[in-house]
Amino acid sequence: MQTNFTAEQLTDPGVAESEKILRKCVHCGFCTATCPTYVTLGNELDSPRGRIYLIKDMLENNRPADKQVVTHIDRCLSCLACMTTCPSGVNYMHLVDHARAHIEKTYKRPLMNRITRGLLAMVLPYPGRFRASLYAARLGRPFAPLFRALPGLKPMAAMLELAPASVPEPSKFARPGSHPGAGHKRGRVAILTGCAQPVLKPGINEATIRLLNRIGVEVVVPEGEGCCGALVHHMGREHDALDAARNNVDAWTRAIGNGGLDAIIITASGCGTTIKDYGYMLREDPAYAEKAARVSELAKDITEYLASIELPAPVNGADLVVAYHSACSMQHGQKITVQPKALLKAAGFTVKDPPEGHLCCGSAGTYNIMQPEIARTLRDRKVKNIERTRPDLIATGNIGCMTQIAGGTDIPIIHTVELLDWVYGGEKPAGLPAAKAVKLEAAE
Repeated sequence: MQTNFTAEQLTDPGVAESEKILRKCVHCGFCTATCPTYVTLGNELDSPRGRIYLIKDMLENNRPADKQVVTHIDRCLSCLACMTTCPSGVNYMHLVDHARAHIEKTYKRPLMNRITRGLLAMVLPYPGRFRASLYAARLGRPFAPLFRALPGLKPMAAMLELAPASVPEPSKFARPGSHPGAGHKRGRVAILTGCAQPVLKPGINEATIRLLNRIGVEVVVPEGEGCCGALVHHMGREHDALDAARNNVDAWTRAIGNGGLDAIIITASGCGTTIKDYGYMLREDPAYAEKAARVSELAKDITEYLASIELPAPVNGADLVVAYHSACSMQHGQKITVQPKALLKAAGFTVKDPPEGHLCCGSAGTYNIMQPEIARTLRDRKVKNIERTRPDLIATGNIGCMTQIAGGTDIPIIHTVELLDWVYGGEKPAGLPAAKAVKLEAAE
């Protein structure tokens, strides 16, 4: 794609990087076939190619974002299916992130939209605040139908509908500290506690730590670590996202200096995609560029790490069919497609790939709150495809997908690592079908 940026414009690192990305696009349109919003809405401007044209025009003319640009950029899920499809290597992720930051700086949103986005940024990245908001949601849930009927309050209705009926107690595993491995030490890793996941499903990190400890891996929960920054990053709040990244880089750098780390384990793939991009996000910060790049290199999804080490023989087994939902941030963002299914198969499960597995479920961070109608359409399509495989349960590696898909089906949905922890001697996950469970002979 030909571009016409001035030399002065290209002195801005963000504009310069966007110009390089734009030049790679050849207008082929392959991305339209795998874009969830284009497939759903049929509007060229709701495809990656259409959004690229809008972004190019906005940036080249150095003008503030307008309503049209914001509408179509806001509808982007950042699922990154277009990057998997693109034959030209267009880094749409970095381009749309820059566009969102430009929108945040130059466009004044309607009042209710500003309030909703501000509320999400103020609450979701902070576990204590998020937990309190879920308790409050119980009182507000009866008002969801009323909110849904009012255009400006539809996101509020979506928030209330997504809130769980009960909230687990805080886990001791989320506290800073070290969890030593059993027997011969095989490694030392840090684990991201996260923000939403330890509130909604603390059992995921508990299962991860138990499993790693049993196979001899020490797990460190570093002091000072917090939200990865993905939620605010995708809202265009660049300053907040970079602050979150620097905070975690500092926490993990201290852990590296205090005994070393073989990996930084991530159990929410949406977080993993962002943390693996810290090196890029902080590339212009001389105090953090090198440290951030090191952190990004160490970041591993839990299935990535488990696939790299030898696991013991299974202890528990089940004659169960698992539909594996590959989160967009896993398959498109991190290009992890083989390891989770291979681990589940080795653990004794029959693994099914749902049709249209490349299409997003509609979760996408805060997307199912800010764009509830599109998100619900994508969820229903995803659930229909999953149910076609006739599974006993669904496995996935992202808390957002778990919450989203669970709202449309009665099939149990369980994190991949919870299943693996159980197979290799851990606690039985809640919701696991009991009828087919069998006990395996332990290896001698």
